[in-house]
Amino acid sequence: MNLQQLEYIIAVDNYRHFAKAAAKCHVTQPTLSMMIFKLEDELGVKIFDRKKQPVTPTREGEEIIKRAKRIIAETSRLTEFAKELKGEITGELHLGVIPTLAPYLLPMFLTPFAEKHPQLKIFIKEMVTDEIIVKLKTGDLDIGLLATPLNEPKIDEHHLFYEELFAYASQSEKLPKKKYLLPKEIDLNHLWLLEEGHCLRNQVYNLCELKKLKLESENLHYEAGSIETLINMIDRHQGITIIPHLAMLNLKPAQKRNIREFARPKPVREIALAVSNSFPRKKLLQQLMHEIKSKISFEDDAGKKNVLDI
Repeated sequence: MNLQQLEYIIAVDNYRHFAKAAAKCHVTQPTLSMMIFKLEDELGVKIFDRKKQPVTPTREGEEIIKRAKRIIAETSRLTEFAKELKGEITGELHLGVIPTLAPYLLPMFLTPFAEKHPQLKIFIKEMVTDEIIVKLKTGDLDIGLLATPLNEPKIDEHHLFYEELFAYASQSEKLPKKKYLLPKEIDLNHLWLLEEGHCLRNQVYNLCELKKLKLESENLHYEAGSIETLINMIDRHQGITIIPHLAMLNLKPAQKRNIREFARPKPVREIALAVSNSFPRKKLLQQLMHEIKSKISFEDDAGKKNVLDI
């Protein structure tokens, strides 16, 4: 068994076609097929069902391929890890970010971080929390930037900051005139939510205790894919939603008048970096954490410098 054989089965799994996988690996199809046959013979497991078109992994093959991906991922990072021991940060960083953070937080730190590490190739993808967890475990992602806690035994979480949540309500929404709002004062029949899969949706459910209620509102079936969509819908129609602090920074002055602050204890979400507990690149992780924490300050309307943490 060798690493090349593992790369071949991963390629066939990706392309579901032996000829395309061979071309990707820069070998002939007979060579690729022979090497995979040898691996199957050595393991005593049939990895692919060649009778199906496109080629499909067997049930046992799927498990073999998962392990092969982890092995290749660790091997490819070994050189990067060795350079990091000498103080160099090179290679690749695959970062997954939840959609309710990406448009607000990434612009704050990404360019300065990349400029400080010109030999590091950074690949970023927006994905929901469950996808990030899966890809951290398979090795397809190095680091996840998301809301925690995750309560996953094989994943380590590294706290960055707490982000306060605010109500965003249309001017026609009938809310108490007092400064601080209570969650129970929100008309849940007017509440707009993100679609399933977003962790912020779950936090709103808990904040407003929606799980305890059986609402049949005609509005509750409006489920948006982004915070911007929710804000735009409220601006053009009516209703109320919950947005995180960073989303407020992009609001226009007129929109900021729609913001309502909650009473204490203020609802917050914890933002953290998550990695597999076997993630070896500690220096890279520390550098990324430092860069993000240094950029989460902002200026309020009075021009005062504040830190986005509780």
